[in-house]
Amino acid sequence: MLIVQKYGGTSVGSLERIEAVANRVIESAKQGHQLVVVVSAMSGVTNTLIEQAQYFSPNPNGKDMDMLLSSGERVTSALLSIALNEKGFNAISFSGRKAGIITDSVFTKARISYIDSRAIKEALNEGKIVVIAGFQGVDEEGNVTTLGRGGSDLSAVAVAGALNADLCEIYTDVDGVYTTDPRIEPKAKKLDKISYEEMLELASLGAKVLQNRSVELAKKLNVNLVTRSSFNNNQGTNITKEDGMEKALVSGIALDKNQARVTLRNVEDKPGIAAEIFSVLADENINVDMIIQNVGVDGATNLGFTVPQNELELAKNAMKKILHADTIVESDSAVVKVSIVGVGMKSHSGVASRAFKALADENINIGMISTSEIKISMIVHEKYGELAVRALHECYELDK
Repeated sequence: MLIVQKYGGTSVGSLERIEAVANRVIESAKQGHQLVVVVSAMSGVTNTLIEQAQYFSPNPNGKDMDMLLSSGERVTSALLSIALNEKGFNAISFSGRKAGIITDSVFTKARISYIDSRAIKEALNEGKIVVIAGFQGVDEEGNVTTLGRGGSDLSAVAVAGALNADLCEIYTDVDGVYTTDPRIEPKAKKLDKISYEEMLELASLGAKVLQNRSVELAKKLNVNLVTRSSFNNNQGTNITKEDGMEKALVSGIALDKNQARVTLRNVEDKPGIAAEIFSVLADENINVDMIIQNVGVDGATNLGFTVPQNELELAKNAMKKILHADTIVESDSAVVKVSIVGVGMKSHSGVASRAFKALADENINIGMISTSEIKISMIVHEKYGELAVRALHECYELDK
């Protein structure tokens, strides 16, 4: 089998942990598998590099940041390759450039355009274990780019798709995908399997197990994806197609604390105003999530939306540039988003009313609501976020 394994920051968080990863890779190699290993930076390294950059500038150039931040993964890949070679296994470390990962030029959150996998295949044909620095690539002009937080997951899935790998294993510090964060709700249960669609929703809604773009790509490329712990040999969670799966009413509860709400009051109520507002936000690469617009009264309306906290000031400044003087821009960063996800929602009624009643019973007020076929998201005050998760987990009996 050709297997792509990805190890996250905590899995390679120290020299001892890198050695443990080397031993796990060797176990797979001894079974006769061809191996490509994608690694993150050692735990804490990326944050340290960001802090060092901010010593000189509160808003450093994106191209320079990518050059800086990509170094963490290269260190890990080189150290793991050294460890494997010292243990008698032929390994070679690749940067994103050497691995042929070509991206666009949106620095700090680039998207993969394609992968030229010739160098990887050549090394595999020579019997080598290929260790790739995740989270990074290069644009068409040869500039180093990074793929955003959690980008090593995306690197692994993209490489697995390009190589038509038999399996892509994502190793983290947790056993798999749980019904919710066990640190918030100790009764949370590990799922044996979950659909791409549900995992994509959970990942985009705040679940930290997998980066949402990696799940989206796995679905698109039909990558056989498993997430498990690098700290034990427990069975993980399979992320697979929905077909043939038992459709649970609700599979999981997600909490996203990286939310801020923007409210625009007295917006001119005319055709095209929403397009104008959200085009400006798109031009700034601001990720808008939930959107609510009220019915216009006397030629004016109110419009609210949510953005990541670290993009709040950018969003507010963008709004001030285009809105007329009578428009009031308000914001609130003391909010969180709690969401329920399940493919069973497609064929069951009353799911939303149960969620609203569960929060009402805890005297939790809902600020915004957004729905799709398989998810319901609600904005609540940050102090009630974890209580809301526990209430919803109990409401849908996810501990059973």
